[in-house]
Amino acid sequence: MSVNGITNVTQSYENKKTDKTKTNQNQQTDQKEQKNIESTPAATYEKNEPEVDSKKIYTRDTVTIDRLIAESEQRAESLRKLVEKMLLKQGETYNEATDIYALLREGKLQVDPETQAQAQKDIAEDGYWGVEQTSERLFSFAKALTGGDPSKADEMIEAVKKGFDEATKAWGGELPEICKRTLDAAIAKMEAWRDGLDKEAE
Repeated sequence: MSVNGITNVTQSYENKKTDKTKTNQNQQTDQKEQKNIESTPAATYEKNEPEVDSKKIYTRDTVTIDRLIAESEQRAESLRKLVEKMLLKQGETYNEATDIYALLREGKLQVDPETQAQAQKDIAEDGYWGVEQTSERLFSFAKALTGGDPSKADEMIEAVKKGFDEATKAWGGELPEICKRTLDAAIAKMEAWRDGLDKEAE
């Protein structure tokens, strides 16, 4: 065997050994780079969309408005019929010119015990005409009219006050205490709604 043959084999072995070492080093480098890539936060792509007006659009709640108006008219009609019935029992006449409020205000209408009991039930704290339910109806009506827009609360408060002024004129004198308490409760609900306090309470 010649020296050249041994030299060639040795060189071939050394070349393979060097290639293997380089491959190992390259793999280690690749692994390090891969780790660096994985630990680096990925860039996020955010679509550039045109700015949209985020202001909420409020629309009237006509379903609630119609329901509350119909309910109110039905209750008012029931009251008129009740007064008419009591007047007829007492031999009085009833027509469009009859001032129901004057009769009630001045106590000229004799009320039977059954009607009196029902009236007391209706104006009790939890009754239909009581402070809580009536103020809640006023509040619901105001919200429905504005579509739930709290920025209109002050406008609604003024409208409710105006309504109570009209009721005072129709009554022909100072309204009963329950009416004042109802007005205060309705205004308090609207102020809480305006100030966002009604959501905190929920």
